[in-house]
Amino acid sequence: MSNIGVWENAEPGVKRCILNAAGSLMMMEVHFAKGAEGYEHSHPHEQMSYCLRGRFIFRIDGTETEVAAGQTIAIPGNAKHGVTSLEEDSALLDTFTPIRQDLLKL
Repeated sequence: MSNIGVWENAEPGVKRCILNAAGSLMMMEVHFAKGAEGYEHSHPHEQMSYCLRGRFIFRIDGTETEVAAGQTIAIPGNAKHGVTSLEEDSALLDTFTPIRQDLLKL
């Protein structure tokens, strides 16, 4: 059974929904409670995150950057990165290339 279009819990206070995965692109919406973290990790995929609402602190290879609604941040492949929500009901739209097969359930 596919998990595309299904909301899933990720970390505490974080839930995600893969919106689409086709060709070499994947798009996912991620919702955060205030103070919730996307734990630090790395993957070979390139990633762009668009802030739909709220504010976040991104940590990418030891550098912190604040991102607010309407802003985008690029995360290179293999970069160690994590994110923390600064406001209640914050949300990101994440895009990956190639597809994150590790997140898909087909």
